[in-house]
Amino acid sequence: MSYEIVYAPIALGHLRGLDARERALVVDTVERQLTHQPDNATRNRKLLRPNSIATWELRIGDLRVFYDINREVRSDGGDANRVLILAVGVKRGNRLWLGNEECEL
Repeated sequence: MSYEIVYAPIALGHLRGLDARERALVVDTVERQLTHQPDNATRNRKLLRPNSIATWELRIGDLRVFYDINREVRSDGGDANRVLILAVGVKRGNRLWLGNEECEL
């Protein structure tokens, strides 16, 4: 089963704040890691405790991608499964930066 990747407008803004190499790394890793089985926890993918950002986190070095999974059955019986990228951040020490704002999980 394949999942469609959808970026929230705020996440696109976060991506624009990264340099070109980091942006390419995030987009490529999201496509490879989250298109199939995004709800399987791995060394770099984990289910988060309840928070105001997202349900899941994907770690890519110092970069963090926060996402939710949306599963739907269409009226024609097909699946409309989506991974919603809600935020992209940078971890510096024990601090998380989303865009220009420091954030706590």
